[in-house]
Amino acid sequence: MVQIAPSILNCNLLDLNAEVKKIEQADWLHLDVMDGHFVPNLTFGPMFVTAIKSVSPLPVESHLMVTNPDFLAPLYAKAGSQRIIVHAEGVTHLHQLIRNIKEFGCQAGVALNPATPLSALEYILPELDIVLIMTVNPGFGGQELIPEMINKVKDLKTIINKRNLACKIEVDGGVNFDNAQLLVDAGVDVIVAGTLIYNNPFPSDIIGKLKGLSKGR
Repeated sequence: MVQIAPSILNCNLLDLNAEVKKIEQADWLHLDVMDGHFVPNLTFGPMFVTAIKSVSPLPVESHLMVTNPDFLAPLYAKAGSQRIIVHAEGVTHLHQLIRNIKEFGCQAGVALNPATPLSALEYILPELDIVLIMTVNPGFGGQELIPEMINKVKDLKTIINKRNLACKIEVDGGVNFDNAQLLVDAGVDVIVAGTLIYNNPFPSDIIGKLKGLSKGR
């Protein structure tokens, strides 16, 4: 079954308790961490993870869109994140950082911006629990999915299968019901969705429909 990770960035942050209750059927809570440098926006600190954990039993994945992930990743791990995803473009010693994240007991993932080739993962892929393919340029919600990223997902799935790896594929950005099945057919295991879920009066219905997508591959 496809897993769904709603992006908290799109909820009403003034009523966090009620907002997370709307998405109890989800599998993960996705936290978009932006530092105002790696991407233009500025969002959540580690204390926000603690706040989420106090109102929801769902596991939290912290997606660090930051310029200093080596410093920040341990802080988000200690705050309660169960999965930490860092950008290949923002890390100098990626292999070491992935090992450090795992030493904190977290799942470890790497995100790739749309223009970053899959070759950036060649020597780190066996170490990863998940790869996050950005299907929009990071920094803002509500963007349209870049169509070429569907082929990028297909290519990554082929590599994972050929190397017999357990790594999952996640996508983030511009997912809607016109492209969701195409993404799942391409090999996606986890869908991040913010606007699609929270702009609907019945978020749980959207989550149910996304989970119902057939993986048939």
